[in-house]
Amino acid sequence: MTETVLVTGATDGLGKAISVELARAGATVLVHGRSLERAEAAAADIRAASGSELLRTCAGDLASLAQVRSLAESVTASAPRLDVLVNNAGIGTTDPGGGERVESADGHELRFAVNYLAPFLLTRLLEPLLLASAPARIVNVASAGQAPVDFGDVMLEHRYDGGRAYSQSKLAMISWTFDLAERFAGGGVTATALHPGTYMPTKMVLAAGVEPFDSLETGVRSTIRLIADPGLDGVTGRYFDRLEEARARPQAHDPDARRKLRELSERLVGLVPAE
Repeated sequence: MTETVLVTGATDGLGKAISVELARAGATVLVHGRSLERAEAAAADIRAASGSELLRTCAGDLASLAQVRSLAESVTASAPRLDVLVNNAGIGTTDPGGGERVESADGHELRFAVNYLAPFLLTRLLEPLLLASAPARIVNVASAGQAPVDFGDVMLEHRYDGGRAYSQSKLAMISWTFDLAERFAGGGVTATALHPGTYMPTKMVLAAGVEPFDSLETGVRSTIRLIADPGLDGVTGRYFDRLEEARARPQAHDPDARRKLRELSERLVGLVPAE
């Protein structure tokens, strides 16, 4: 594998494990962390586990849209090409916040901000690099835990629940994946989303006090397949449950809901003027 792959949230859990496998396969891995110190520490671990020197680090706190923009600028400036963008970084139902509602640096509900708005903006900003590198892939790590986006209370200011916040952000991610497939149609960039595994032993699952069900290896295998399997060349606009194609919750397949989400997202991240 000679591709250049950006993995967000590569400092622990699934992102780190994916990065090890990509590095072992010979990919140039852009290791992203919330801070450069965390990214560099993870890169040292990945280097030791894989024996690869084809590692570069990048940083940005995805709870800040300004830092997302800085991350995109640094990647664009340092990477001559980007063959795969893996939007993996995310937060779970409990931490941070201990189950209470928390806002991002921009005043948005934190799970919606980190799990969805940040990758939405990052992908749009990296779009020119992805198109220039085509054929390229976008792989969005979502979840089988999905809840419809409440357009009347997207930021869940009323009756907040961490599980609902997480699930809403993940359905938004899948809906946006279908939108991306249409946006890039004919441009040589594909977009897929997946539920990598159920309750893998990651930090977010353990923080929620949930007993692990699937192994981390299950998630790695499922995600690497979407990143690198030549049998999936050209496959786009699909959602997978582990290794099998699946159907997301109905709202993700609703063109009107997708349009509303896209227009809302563009306003929230500043790609178009706020009304």
